[in-house]
Amino acid sequence: MAAPHLIGQAPAGSSPTSPTAPGRRRLPDDLLRDASRRLGVIALLTGILWMVGLVLDHLIIQRGQGDSTWLALKTVDLIALVSALVSFSLFFYTRRSRRSPAFILDLGLAFLVFLSAALGLSWHWAPSADTPVAAVSWIGVAVLLFAAVVPSTPRKTLVTGLIAVSMNPLGMVIAKAQGGWQYATSGDVLRMHFWDYLVVGVAVVISQVFTRLGQQVTKAREMGSYQLGDLLGKGGMGEVYRATHRMLARPAAIKLIRPEMIGDPNGPAGELAVKRFRREAQAAANLRSPHTVELYDFGVTTDETLYFVMELLDGMTLDTLVSTHGPLPANRVIHILRQVCASLQEAHAAGLVHRDIKPANIHIGRLGLSHDFVKVLDFGLVKSVKSVPHEASLATGIGLTPGTPDYMAPEMILGENIDSRVDIYAVGCVAYYLLSGKVCFESANVVHVIARHLNEAPLAPSQRAGFPIPPALEQLVLACLAKRPEQRPQSAAELSGALAAIDVEPWGEEQAAEWWKTRAN
Repeated sequence: MAAPHLIGQAPAGSSPTSPTAPGRRRLPDDLLRDASRRLGVIALLTGILWMVGLVLDHLIIQRGQGDSTWLALKTVDLIALVSALVSFSLFFYTRRSRRSPAFILDLGLAFLVFLSAALGLSWHWAPSADTPVAAVSWIGVAVLLFAAVVPSTPRKTLVTGLIAVSMNPLGMVIAKAQGGWQYATSGDVLRMHFWDYLVVGVAVVISQVFTRLGQQVTKAREMGSYQLGDLLGKGGMGEVYRATHRMLARPAAIKLIRPEMIGDPNGPAGELAVKRFRREAQAAANLRSPHTVELYDFGVTTDETLYFVMELLDGMTLDTLVSTHGPLPANRVIHILRQVCASLQEAHAAGLVHRDIKPANIHIGRLGLSHDFVKVLDFGLVKSVKSVPHEASLATGIGLTPGTPDYMAPEMILGENIDSRVDIYAVGCVAYYLLSGKVCFESANVVHVIARHLNEAPLAPSQRAGFPIPPALEQLVLACLAKRPEQRPQSAAELSGALAAIDVEPWGEEQAAEWWKTRAN
């Protein structure tokens, strides 16, 4: 594993596998995707404004002036209807298209030109005897709006902006050829719209500012040799992003712990948190079980953000599995739990306790040709039982309570010295959830949940599930949930052996592959 390091100075690629110069650094995909959604909102509002303007013009202005033909559709009305249709179409396209956000934003620039042409024609179409007045038009406003909301390169903004504002004089020339603006000269056409051309310069400056900000975000997201991509999720300790190694093109997941989570990084508490982070990351990195998520790298960025680089997995957590598909059959639960035990057995042998085993921290999915392959996640809370008594881990060091109340062993709740048997208790809670679809103790109040873990014996999983569960498996799960550590299975190896001895039809690769083929998608 590479040594911990700070943000690299190598340029990020314009794509995960194609490095480019820093000046050509592309914007992050999530920012482009957000911008494409904003484009859709602009298109929707534009379509609504076209329709509202059309209706109000007929009902209030034309009818109010006594125009007997107020119901008739005129050329400008047709322009408005077509413009509204194009606007609504773009809105639906941004919501349903699977094309890249960059393509959709380029389509937005084409929409700006179309919108400008429609505005230029409709604004100048009606005959007028007034003297042309120079002013910023609605097209100029649209150019500024797109520069601020739809990120693009300064060059594209310049070219698109010049074409867009040229729709105003072009519309005026066309309208004059149709009998409008008879008193306007060629000089009036240019003089009336020169402000719009100045606005294009402002739009280019805005585009340049937003481009640099996006590039700074991209650079800030470089963690060592990894480039951050999409946000995958958020948790109590930070955020998880998809990432790619710039040289190897290897997909990964990066978990960030922001500086604000540890307080002042230069103070005693911050320095201690960073020290514990390194110690615990090194401990987790030494775990080699195939059922433990692999830690590729870890480090601290220049802005004091702590990060873990882990393998990117294909599948879902047990939490998602049960909430989506319901309780699992006994043989599949045994298959899953034995893999969890394999991960914990290695960690416990190294003197490490996970302390936060729960369905959300157990991943199940496809790995190569194997299905229902389990990975235990989030060893960021791992603690060495060889540490000085009562010494806090990274989690407690930054003010977080380790563990999750629904899966916490009584001795952990009470703050007593803990060992690997707290993980056995948590595995029992996970098994209970997988079999019944419910946590051991339900309550809207966290304090009540904790009190029940301390004082109440849980109902048998079959009573909560409403269907039979093999008695041997049920008894083993309840043994894991014993209040006193010495009454539980004493090790992950012992628990795995007891699970293997239960007489049920094994859950095999063929069944797992069929499940993932027919139900996972």
